[in-house]
Amino acid sequence: MLTPLLEKLLILQDRDSRKRSLEAQLKAVPKEVALVEQKIAAERGAIEAAKAELNALETKKKLIEGEIAEAEGKLAKYKTQQSLVRKNDEYQALGQEIEHTEAAIGKLEEQELEVMYAIDEAKKKFAEAEGVLKANISGHEGRIATLREREKNLAAELGEAEKEFATARGPVAEPALRVYDRIAARNMPVVVAIHGGKCAGCHLKVSSEVESLARGKGGDSGMQLATCDQCGRIVYWEG
Repeated sequence: MLTPLLEKLLILQDRDSRKRSLEAQLKAVPKEVALVEQKIAAERGAIEAAKAELNALETKKKLIEGEIAEAEGKLAKYKTQQSLVRKNDEYQALGQEIEHTEAAIGKLEEQELEVMYAIDEAKKKFAEAEGVLKANISGHEGRIATLREREKNLAAELGEAEKEFATARGPVAEPALRVYDRIAARNMPVVVAIHGGKCAGCHLKVSSEVESLARGKGGDSGMQLATCDQCGRIVYWEG
């Protein structure tokens, strides 16, 4: 049978455990939010990368258009010059320049068509990817909203748990409270039963003296608490 002191300590431990659990959950929320924010950043980064790829293709197309325009300008110039020359060798030289320029324009136009095709494909892929990524971002933002609401609720629960923990400390005698606090600073749970001669906290065998003390009876005042020889936890005989 549990003594009144042990009953109070077990109640205190229950309130302490709940408070610690809420503290741990509350502490974990910002980390979870940070992970979700990283996912949002990755999704947005993917959108920007796809957009940059499309922009690079459009820039390339403009450069090719500029080269074509420049080559066409040269071609027009060569044709004008050719129409004005009288010497056969000059006429033939300009004819070669015209042929080379027309060939260059042909290659540039082929490149332009390839880039235009690539742009069309990139636009389709970008539109599809953007839709999926934005939907993912929306889902992540919803998750953050849920986490923020959870954080708010946990903070409220923790406030109540702290009050209950403080209330549970009140009836416990000061010497026993000091023992509890010392153990709780390094080990939880603090108060455990003895099962089969072993401490339920560390699962090691307790000495016969500790077991004998745990079996004994006593009032709140002056009662000596039995503690495990191995881990130092407060132990009691469950019978």
